[in-house]
Amino acid sequence: MAEARERWGSRSSFVFAAVGAAIGLGNVWRFPYITYQNGGGAFLIPYLIALITAGIPLMILEYAVGQKMQSSPPTALRKIWSKAEWIGWFAVVLVFVLATYYATIMAWCVNYLYYSFTQAWGTTGAEISNFFNQTLLGKSGSPGILGGIQLPVLIGLAITWLLIYLCLFKGVKTLGKIVYFTVGIPWLILIIMVIRGLTLPGAINGLNFYLTPDFSVLLSPKVWLAAYGQIFFTLSLAMGTLIVYASYLPKNSDITANAFMTSLANCGTAFFAGFAVFSTLGYLAQSMGVGVPEVATSGLGLAFVTYPAAINLLPVAGVLFGALFFLLLLTLGIDSAFSQVEPVVGSIVDKWGFNKKWVLPAVVGFGFLMGIPYTTRAGFYWVDIIDHFVCTYGLTLVGLLECIVIGYVFGAPKVRKYINSVSDVRIGPWWDVLIKIVTPIVLGASFIFELITLIRKGYGNYPIWTTFTGIGLIIVLLIVSFILSKKKGGNP
Repeated sequence: MAEARERWGSRSSFVFAAVGAAIGLGNVWRFPYITYQNGGGAFLIPYLIALITAGIPLMILEYAVGQKMQSSPPTALRKIWSKAEWIGWFAVVLVFVLATYYATIMAWCVNYLYYSFTQAWGTTGAEISNFFNQTLLGKSGSPGILGGIQLPVLIGLAITWLLIYLCLFKGVKTLGKIVYFTVGIPWLILIIMVIRGLTLPGAINGLNFYLTPDFSVLLSPKVWLAAYGQIFFTLSLAMGTLIVYASYLPKNSDITANAFMTSLANCGTAFFAGFAVFSTLGYLAQSMGVGVPEVATSGLGLAFVTYPAAINLLPVAGVLFGALFFLLLLTLGIDSAFSQVEPVVGSIVDKWGFNKKWVLPAVVGFGFLMGIPYTTRAGFYWVDIIDHFVCTYGLTLVGLLECIVIGYVFGAPKVRKYINSVSDVRIGPWWDVLIKIVTPIVLGASFIFELITLIRKGYGNYPIWTTFTGIGLIIVLLIVSFILSKKKGGNP
């Protein structure tokens, strides 16, 4: 007799876990910069429209699929349409690859949390940049030169995967208790850092830089695509996470309210984090006697170079705020990290009926081994390259296929009827239109636009062979997905 499906301890446990999955490292360094880059305060208009027309409808869809089918992505999509199982596996293998490099970024955070107690990254901007790029990462000249393994990064990677295992091994009931801390602690730290940032000299210049609206950008298709892309990826859509999390809910759980709470909490956190980041950058700019644009870098440079430089200049409690910042990144990251592993474990258990207590350590161990190449001297480049191809092409394709299967094959009205039967907030035919027309058009346009750009320019400043490697990875993952879907399962 099959074991009873795991259940969340409470509705709030599920919501906190889903919020934790959505709120990740990118909320602190990616959203604020994208907002500035795409018109400041004006960007919030397409961002909110993207949330309403794509983010929340897709989240409702994924919650409904997981909850109604009581299964992980491959099995759930197979129950909807026998030929769609491979789409679920494609989401799962993509999120596993994503987990392997995401854990590496967390390994850098582990190291920086340790270094923050002595501010070992140095004092000048050049020293701080050199510490990250050479002392920690030992960056080689190109992605083709792997070089040796950087031992501190490898140790950080082992610690990260151990934390992921410890969070998951007792099941979702225990996980539901853990997320109260891993979601609550970042919010507490963010509040402290916003208050501290707003009291610094020059903070208002940073906030002006972050939020001053440039409404002319609203005429640019690129800005709207950026808004939809940010919403799509920040909510953990198309990764299988939301489907498997919802499958641990009873069939009569409220879907729409859960989706609204999760998405609004995530987007609110991203917006709030911008106040902590840019108030501090305003202070850094004033201290250095330069403009805010000269210190506002995007992505990893913001977290590991610019922010440590700002921490160094704090008049009091620099060590404390350095430790708090990297603890913030770690606690934000761990929720997303274990949410990327759970769909993999759940899909294997659902398909073949294996015991979860053996599947989890096997997946964790394999994930650690797959992450070792990212600890080499070329690791930074490969984190960037693989992230681009997995997120820009892989996940966009999954989201598009989900809309097609649910909207047209299974029938959006049928799904909506189920959603309304269990939810306090009822959704109307507008949801069908968004799932069948609006979201597929946006995702399809984004996919084609990015593909044309890739064909014309390649990716970044990397050698052309890395573009073929990225495309090859997506093709290989598609083939693996088809193979897994054809394998006979142990469960019906």
